Amino acid sequence: MTSNISRRGFLGTGAGAAALSVTGLRPAHAAFPERGVTVVVPYTAGGGSDVSARLLARDIEPILGHPVTVENRSGGGGWIGWGSLAASKPDGYTIGYVNAPSIFAGYLDKSQGGARKENLESFTPLINHVVDYNLWAVKNDSKYKTVQDVIEDGKKRPGVITFTGGGYGTDDHIALLGIEAATGGKFSIVHFRGTSEGKTAALGGHIDIMAVNVSEVAEDIKAGQIRGLGVMSPTRSKFMPNVPTFREQGFDQVWAVSRGIAGPAGLPKDVEAALIAALDKAIGLPEHRSKAEALSLDPSPIKGDAYRKFLKDNEQATKKLMNW
Repeated sequence: MTSNISRRGFLGTGAGAAALSVTGLRPAHAAFPERGVTVVVPYTAGGGSDVSARLLARDIEPILGHPVTVENRSGGGGWIGWGSLAASKPDGYTIGYVNAPSIFAGYLDKSQGGARKENLESFTPLINHVVDYNLWAVKNDSKYKTVQDVIEDGKKRPGVITFTGGGYGTDDHIALLGIEAATGGKFSIVHFRGTSEGKTAALGGHIDIMAVNVSEVAEDIKAGQIRGLGVMSPTRSKFMPNVPTFREQGFDQVWAVSRGIAGPAGLPKDVEAALIAALDKAIGLPEHRSKAEALSLDPSPIKGDAYRKFLKDNEQATKKLMNW
């Protein structure tokens, strides 16, 4: 790589180069990035994580000035993707989408036997992107009309009602376990590699209820293709104002997934700062918020050390809740 000094003709060969070496001077390096960046999404295409990651990739690309490619690496409750991210070279050219609380189960839940060696310290948290609340939805011809209907049936017929699950330890799964513990209802959770697979199974009549996120079904609900039973947000979602909250129906349940961006541990500080600045700029663009909201996503940026603390607090709360 040619330095600024050499382009100006000040760096020669032989004695001149040796003199620079003796005085400790080094050729200047080009600012990050010098080439394209890959964003790892640990779930299949078409789900909420994939959709929001691709939106962010499109808007950060002109800011970085290089191509930004999304790669879906699904499986293992997200850890096929997160494992590859943690193992990637810490140079900023491979970053990934991090879902909390979904990421925590892989290393906190020792009962699974194959608990991951990686943990939160295996990553460099950069910025939170969106918060996406959980909800229950059904086919229009379902006998279930309210959350109460489902929970009461889950008490009468424990383990009979089937729910889609996004994988072991995902936000959908943890929310269901939390609701079971709080209400006494017992359900059968069928895990899929991604939301699109679970939705297909539910619409085909193979699964009773979809446990999903707002962004994943808001348009289906607006179009009248499925019916929302309840959303797990503090107040009604602006993306589906006709769907009551769990709280309105007598169940104090607030659950969501946060989706953000991280790199592997050990990112150089200048690269970390450059990525945070570019991501923050993209998320703050009015057109990005407009496009995100059109997809029923709510941008909620939390940067750097504050994002690390947010994830750590979430990790500890999940550990306590799940007795991990």
